[in-house]
This record gives sequence, structure tokens and C-alpha cells, in this order.
Amino acid sequence: MTIRVDLNSDLGEGYGAWTLGDDNAMLTVVTSANIACGFHAGDPTTLLATCRSAATQNVRIGAQVGYNDLSGFGRRFIDVSPTDLAADVIYQLGALDGLARVAGSRVTYVKPHGALYNAIVHHREQARAVVDAVRSYDASLPVLGLPGSVFLAEAEAAGLTVVTEAFADRAYTPEGTLVPRNQPGAVLHNPVAIAERVRRIVLEGVVDAIDGSRVTVRADSVCVHGDTPAAVDMATEIRRLLTASDVTITPFT
Repeated sequence: MTIRVDLNSDLGEGYGAWTLGDDNAMLTVVTSANIACGFHAGDPTTLLATCRSAATQNVRIGAQVGYNDLSGFGRRFIDVSPTDLAADVIYQLGALDGLARVAGSRVTYVKPHGALYNAIVHHREQARAVVDAVRSYDASLPVLGLPGSVFLAEAEAAGLTVVTEAFADRAYTPEGTLVPRNQPGAVLHNPVAIAERVRRIVLEGVVDAIDGSRVTVRADSVCVHGDTPAAVDMATEIRRLLTASDVTITPFT
């Protein structure tokens, strides 16, 4: 049986003269690009250029929607009402989809960003708001999320295609959630160790939690954060090791 997995990364997160990560290099490695939509990062010029680069590399474009929190990079929880959150998500989807279409591509999936991603693991009202927004905009769009999250449960119940995701460069709690970034050891950095970790996730369906316990993980897609130092080296090593292990790196749709 052929084992397949998608490799994704968060891109387009620069702003104006400020750049973050090496998007062009990452686009030669990954199969899906979670491109910012301007709320947590990304100005229109940066986002259009990123969409054009993704289209040139035949990399799938996903809308990385988040809280309206540019100064906090979308990594702070906001107690926004479901009505406002749904409108925010629709707004972001429309903006990025327009840029992607001008670049010769289109938005093909949705992935929440940062604090919103983590909040809707458990926050059902906000999860439903994101689901409602995606359904309203284009119900054919798959959504990426953490296995076991209420977001994926709500999305599946609403008839959306769900894609389970694992994280290459983030530590896990024993409960299978991500260790908060403000805690020691939350972000991983060794490309070789990270690649072996991803190999186990893909082939064995397990990952070692931060306390050493083993957590079951099911992943259709694996994320390498574009803003993590040496992110391109990590993604390259992951792709090399997975390919050597007879895993096919391919988009999930």
C-alpha cells in the first residue's frame, strides 16, 4: 500500500519592508502553502507575490485565516463574537482568493492560524463560526485542523471535507494538543531529529509528547512553520527522509 502525505507551510507572513522566512525556497519543497490573509500578517503586495510563486511551483494555496491581530501576529486569543468571526473569515477568504486567481491559481483549502487554530480545538462557538464561514463562501473547500478537535468535528458534521494535521516543529502535550509557545521546549529546531519524528508520525502514527509519553497522531498533512529558524532545512530533510522511506509527498486533494 502506498503511503501518501501532504507537506504544508505557513507563508506570506512578511509585511511591507519586513520579511519573514524564505517563502520562495520553501515553495520548492512543500506541496501546500498556507498563505496569510492580511489579518495576522501579510500585506497585499506580499500576498500576491507569494500566490504567484506558489502558482509557478504548482503548490496548492490555502487560506490561513486568523484573528484580526496584526500586532500580535494572531497568536493572542480574542473573545470575538461568532457573528463577527464568521464575517472576518469570509472577508479573508475572499481577499486571498482574489489574489490567488489573479496569480493564476485559487484557494483550495482553509487552515486557521495561531491562536484561532488552538482555540477551536475546544471552543465550539468559534469553531462553528469558522465552519459557517467556509460553508457560506465555498462548501467544497477542505479544512485543516488538529485531530480530535471540535473544529474538525463541527466541520465534518456540516459536510465539509476534513484534513488532519500534525506539526513537525512543535512539541505535543500528553493530550495530543500543542504545547503553548510561551513554555520551554514548545518549538523544536534540530532538522534531523524533526525529520525522524515526522517519519514516525507518518509511518507509525505516533509522536513522543513533551513528557516522554507516546501520543497517537493521524496526519493527512504535516506542517513546518515558515517562521521557525532553519525552516527550509527542516522541510528539506523531512522530504528527503520520507521519500527514502517510500512515502509519496503529494497534496491531500
